[in-house]
Amino acid sequence: MAIIGGVALALFAIVFFRLWYLQVLSGDEYLATANENRVREIKIDAPRGEIVDRNGKTLVENRVGLAVQIAPDKLPAEGVPRQTLYKNLGRALDVKADKVAERVEDQFEVLPFSAATVKQDVDLPAVQYVLENAEDLPGVTIERVFLRSYPYETIGAHLFGTVGEVNQEELEAGANDDVTLGDRVGKSGVEREYDRYLRGRNGASRVQVDAGGAFRGAGGVQEPVQGRQLRLAVDLETQKVGQQALSAFAPTAKGGFVAMDVNDGEVLALGSAPSFDPNQFARIVEPKVYKELTDDENGSPLTNRATSGLYPAGSTFKLITATAALESDLIEPSETIFDPGKIEIGDQVFTNAGSEPNGTVDLRQALQVSSDVYFYTLGARMNDATEDSALQQWSARLGIGRPTGIDLPPEQTGLVPSPAWRNELFENGDTDRPWSIGDSVQLSVGQGDLQTNPLQMAVAYAAIANGGRVVTPHLGMQVEGTDGRVIQEFDIPDQRELPISPETQATILGGLSDAATKPGGTSYDVFKDFEVPIAGKTGTAERAPNADQSWYIALAPYPDPQYVVAVTIEEGGFGAEAAAPAARQILAALFNLGEKEEAKVVRGNSQTR
Repeated sequence: MAIIGGVALALFAIVFFRLWYLQVLSGDEYLATANENRVREIKIDAPRGEIVDRNGKTLVENRVGLAVQIAPDKLPAEGVPRQTLYKNLGRALDVKADKVAERVEDQFEVLPFSAATVKQDVDLPAVQYVLENAEDLPGVTIERVFLRSYPYETIGAHLFGTVGEVNQEELEAGANDDVTLGDRVGKSGVEREYDRYLRGRNGASRVQVDAGGAFRGAGGVQEPVQGRQLRLAVDLETQKVGQQALSAFAPTAKGGFVAMDVNDGEVLALGSAPSFDPNQFARIVEPKVYKELTDDENGSPLTNRATSGLYPAGSTFKLITATAALESDLIEPSETIFDPGKIEIGDQVFTNAGSEPNGTVDLRQALQVSSDVYFYTLGARMNDATEDSALQQWSARLGIGRPTGIDLPPEQTGLVPSPAWRNELFENGDTDRPWSIGDSVQLSVGQGDLQTNPLQMAVAYAAIANGGRVVTPHLGMQVEGTDGRVIQEFDIPDQRELPISPETQATILGGLSDAATKPGGTSYDVFKDFEVPIAGKTGTAERAPNADQSWYIALAPYPDPQYVVAVTIEEGGFGAEAAAPAARQILAALFNLGEKEEAKVVRGNSQTR
């Protein structure tokens, strides 16, 4: 009896302590869980913050659209009734019935108490049809939703980017830790880069359900909070002019441009052609449309050629060659080289454009007339068959072939060809020859295997203009409240300092100034009557089997530049034919020259590189 009594006492003690633990120690926790079992929250999407330019002009805003949704508590039973609903609704919205079913079931699986969105931004005729045929569409409702609006359509599309619903793959990748399936997030451009500020905080509508999950009544509402306003360094008027200039001088071609402050890296304009209308992404983009936007034969409009284009730079690269030669003491500014129009190096003959001779020229004169022979000679002097020469080293220092760090994803790195790179390809059987002196000669004039883009070239030119500081280009200036009050200013990464001497800077800028303002200069015909003194360089890049690519990079005002403008136009011909006139229009916008420039459409000498 004593043993049995002891066992019984022990069992009762265990039960007692377990009940005490559940009711006393864990009572609050289980009470909260029980309450959650009978209260569910239905998400209310928050409107995104607006995006404005440096002067406060609205670039991206929100608009109210109409979405067709299905309420979970009124959804017909599985089987024929539900399939009939999907079929009728698909006919009304021009969506296949199985696609309607897929969208609805996927959303209910994740958020069973939240209305499932079948289609956003529905046209008014379809809305009217749904409302008029409510009896055949049980549970279908029309709700107002906030959608992104890009009032300038193709202007600045590559800057602003797009917004779309986060998908399961993105959630699993952990790219957006604080979002749930169905939330709208930035997918590209500054919409993606600054999504955490623009997204806002979703609200919630509470509903009561029973233990089985059936709807029992409505609860309170927590209103959503709009995202913060983002102010960019972009100047809307300059952005407009830049996009229009690309179209004017290359209506069917591809290209890109950048306008940037040389001292702090603020990007006032950046664009690419062909462009696209980001308003298309307010709705679900069909695969056919997306294919058209990424198809190379259609110009691949989604590609940002200003940051992701990979091109030879042509003669605009001569500024980098000149810097490398001067800072490596391979040449003095006053040293002259005779240019007969062609030169034989190794077993190859290299010629000027049109084989035109320039006579005896020093570095400043070589930049003015764009003497290829002069820079071929420098390239040959800097050649090293085994390791990087001064030319490769200074290319990297000035930002060529490396990310600029701009707050605009994605960005292509590019390539500065080197002996190690080519020799490795040769050893692996991926090319027919190792590095040779001809590769250095080609690189010296921005040809051969070089791959860069307008943004990288703008950063390099800015470094020469400001005395050796390699700036980090950036678009974002600050985050503001809806009342315009500054909440946060962005920290810009430290600038790299390069040992560029004042003599090197003065010689190179002087040569670029002569090229734009003195007779015989490669862009004199374009800028001879321009009100603001500039320093600029033309470039004509060969890209077989394509036609020549037009380049122009300008620094203004000379001799103390504030802005750099870089323009490239695929198959645009010589640098002075297309890119230089486009750059002139962008510069006119930067300096508010207005109507004085509107009637001037200038083309340069088609015989200069």
